[in-house]
Amino acid sequence: MKKIIAAALATTALTAPAFAQDQIEEFRIGILGGENAQDRLNNNQCLADYTQEALGVPVKLFAPADYNGVIQGLLGGTIDMAWLGASGYAKTYLTDPDVVEPVLVKVNTDGTYGYHSIGFARKDSGITSLEDMKGKTFGFGDPNSTSGYLIPSIEIPQQTGSTMEPGEYFGDVKFTGGHEQTIVAVFNGDIDGGVTWADGLGEWEDGYNSGALRKAVDAGLVDMNDMVEIWKSKPIPEGPVVLRTALPADVKEKMTALMAGLHEKDQDCFYGVAAGEALHFAPIGHDAYLSIIDARKSVSN
Repeated sequence: MKKIIAAALATTALTAPAFAQDQIEEFRIGILGGENAQDRLNNNQCLADYTQEALGVPVKLFAPADYNGVIQGLLGGTIDMAWLGASGYAKTYLTDPDVVEPVLVKVNTDGTYGYHSIGFARKDSGITSLEDMKGKTFGFGDPNSTSGYLIPSIEIPQQTGSTMEPGEYFGDVKFTGGHEQTIVAVFNGDIDGGVTWADGLGEWEDGYNSGALRKAVDAGLVDMNDMVEIWKSKPIPEGPVVLRTALPADVKEKMTALMAGLHEKDQDCFYGVAAGEALHFAPIGHDAYLSIIDARKSVSN
């Protein structure tokens, strides 16, 4: 009898880990910076509720202070899903190419999945172009932001023929901490100009259809009639929704289906999660981000 019990315990010990790999006890969603933490949590609470309904486990939302908090959470296995920027995905991939899978991308109202880094200033500043920004204070958002740092740090020096180092072309260059912080800093006159992200569709007065400017307008933080666009990047591929590769296959399938169908399930929820007006989330793969990965390699992390 003792031998039978011992054999049963040994079998359980051997099979338990394999069984555990197919189970999750909770699901954790990371939300990139760009607006204050409470607004990010509020806009994504509906997604957390639908996720709990779909998976049958508790769901937690994480809104770290900066982009790197989400990236490190994915790398460390403490975050299961996130909508990353293209540069954030590139950093995650370059650190560990096997840790996440890109599954979906936000599609704009015109059917594209690109957006732009938008340079802007206050209208009453008299600044209307990058040339007018020479010697003035320029604001980036986050070092791991595609539109808030990576792309402008490459394209703006190509246009100005100078570097982004303080005193070279701009009088000073500052990191504000995120898109919302940059927008508010420019609007309040704390810095002369900066960059953020937008789809570039719709009306300037609305903050375009989607992006950080639209979110700032929705939140009542700025009046776009007091702002002016001074620069626009080439189209940037929208960042992917990623899932941890180690998640059980059925969990990945359910979450991909939930995100892909969110626009039909709940338009208001989709609007909050997608940062404004858009069509839906559509399938995307790693190859869509090869150019951003190459760009990320070309600058220091």
